[in-house]
Amino acid sequence: MTDGGLRAAFDSENAKSRYVRRVFATIADRYDLITIVLSYGQDRKWKQRLAGMAEANSQTAALDLACGTGDIAFAVAERGAHVTGLDITHRMLELGRQKLTSTRRAAFVTGDMMALPFGPDAFDLVTTGYGIRNVPEIARALDEICRVLKPGGLLLSLDFDRPQNPIVRGMYLAYLTVVGSVLGVLLHGDPDTYRYIPESIRRYPGAAEVASMARRRGFASCETFPVMGGLMAIHRARKASA
Repeated sequence: MTDGGLRAAFDSENAKSRYVRRVFATIADRYDLITIVLSYGQDRKWKQRLAGMAEANSQTAALDLACGTGDIAFAVAERGAHVTGLDITHRMLELGRQKLTSTRRAAFVTGDMMALPFGPDAFDLVTTGYGIRNVPEIARALDEICRVLKPGGLLLSLDFDRPQNPIVRGMYLAYLTVVGSVLGVLLHGDPDTYRYIPESIRRYPGAAEVASMARRRGFASCETFPVMGGLMAIHRARKASA
């Protein structure tokens, strides 16, 4: 895809939705490898940190959104929670089911973060890794998350951040572009395959703005925890109590 074609993927909600579906269907079988490489080998550690913040136990009903192949879902389940993993890419869920064991339990369902197939107040906990940045409309996804959380329920989100310093941001995006292009050629024969990631970060409002959006959309609080010097971030948001 040309630069113009990639930029056009962000021209509308429908265009981004179609593009994201196509990209993740393409990379599903390489997804675990890519997250390790682009996170400098730290991805699993970050996800374990998020799971450790989840306050999960055997009474916890948890939903992991954009669950991919299930890393966060399994990490939360290992802490006793009853976990449902949701992803828009069916192949991701097939790969996640292959990881199921007696200690790595989760149910998986294909679905859209902006139209969750669950009733209101269904979950104590919602988690997501690299999910919020990829939805066509962040506000609508936050509304849906708030809707399915019980009063006082917890949202935990791990994602890339958009560094405010333009020099740091430029170096960060250049790294992701170069490494992503090399991986695209090696794994798919197409250097453009992973260029969506830095382009999505360029257009991402940043962790601080997402936290403000959450507070405006039914969450009583939303804290931001910088990861890797602020190149990544974890959000912890609490839905207002009834």
